[in-house]
Amino acid sequence: MRAAPGEVGRTFASFSIPNYTYYFIGSLVSNLGLWMGRTAQDWMVLTQLTQHSSSALGYVTALQFLPIAVLAPTMGAVADRWPKHNLLYLSQGLLALDAAALWLLDATGVIQLWHVLALAFLQGVFSSLDNPVRQAFVPEMVPMRLVPNAIGLNSAQFNGARLLGPGLGGLLIAGVGVSACLLINALSFAAVIVSLAVMDRRRLTPAPVRRGGGAVREGIRYVRRRPDILVPMVIVFMLGTFGMNFQITNALMATKVFGKGAGEYGLLGSIMAVGTLAAALLAARRAHPRLRTLLIPLAGFAVFTAVLGVAPSYQVYALTLVPVGLCALTVMTSANATVQMASDPDVRGRVMALYMAIFLGGTPIGAPIIGWIGDAWGPRWTLLIGSAATALTVIGVLLFVTLHDGMRMAVRSGWPPKVAVVHGSGPPSGGGAG
Repeated sequence: MRAAPGEVGRTFASFSIPNYTYYFIGSLVSNLGLWMGRTAQDWMVLTQLTQHSSSALGYVTALQFLPIAVLAPTMGAVADRWPKHNLLYLSQGLLALDAAALWLLDATGVIQLWHVLALAFLQGVFSSLDNPVRQAFVPEMVPMRLVPNAIGLNSAQFNGARLLGPGLGGLLIAGVGVSACLLINALSFAAVIVSLAVMDRRRLTPAPVRRGGGAVREGIRYVRRRPDILVPMVIVFMLGTFGMNFQITNALMATKVFGKGAGEYGLLGSIMAVGTLAAALLAARRAHPRLRTLLIPLAGFAVFTAVLGVAPSYQVYALTLVPVGLCALTVMTSANATVQMASDPDVRGRVMALYMAIFLGGTPIGAPIIGWIGDAWGPRWTLLIGSAATALTVIGVLLFVTLHDGMRMAVRSGWPPKVAVVHGSGPPSGGGAG
């Protein structure tokens, strides 16, 4: 279905849907708590439970995402088998209990590293259900023509919380300690649960419920037959595995390279979110994501991440995080919208589960590697390796597209130069593959 004239061009078009507005507000509050809690957890591991061990931080990060990779196909089948509105109550409640347990252990003074590792693993288990359900729930709240807009707004609220959360978390850690941030995170899950409760379920458009066996195999076969879905998945895998490890790299650069404290570390996450928030708002205005809106910002990400790796000062590093965030979020929102819109409703839960598994599930591979590189070669190499990996991804995807579909890239003159993906020897079109 094509968008109504002028509708998707409005940045906040999805707010015309009350159910989506409730969900947006609840998610914003919850994500604000999430970023405060994540900042506190990383700082606790790095400075209280270890002697600035990047490997330990890498293991915590890996355990948060390992279950997503392993359980994603099964959880995607669950997402297509049961009403997503009900499943969100379950997944959000379990995540709240996990966050509350981490706060309680820290508040009582008995917290140890293995506690954090175990709870990180449980968080990953619960997130393996929550992620595909939340992703596939968006088209049930808004009409399909507004899905790219809703995805962009979701990214905007997530990164708006990311803009404020780490900075507030750093200030709270410096002022009253880690426990306050962990408690706020645990309580913030109530916001999503309340938003689900006040929705008018009659205005939701649930996808057909899938019955019978073989759901997991069916979902995998569906994706394998769709190169238009596989290409965005490969891109986000490489970005998530080797590029998006700023949970580790920012902490290492702030403490080991620039000698900064909790406040400055938290500020880095907020500065980066300036770029990601801008990208999310731009994505909300984009009706039809294209292949070029994946490849051009991915190339930009590789360039600016290399600049991060050689940044001579904290100030230069912090400012460079803005275009890095802009490029990264543009890739992620474009890939998400492309996969969502290309998937049939009855398999969307399984497709989005595989998408999230590939994007987030690469972290258990990348995080320990990046952590080891930080210990063995130094923090700067954690960024330079990520830059090289994403640059190679751009080259690989261009070769695949050229060989598979007979496409090529064309550059139009003028400023700024316009890049288009065209078929064979035909003239450049305004579109591109997507």
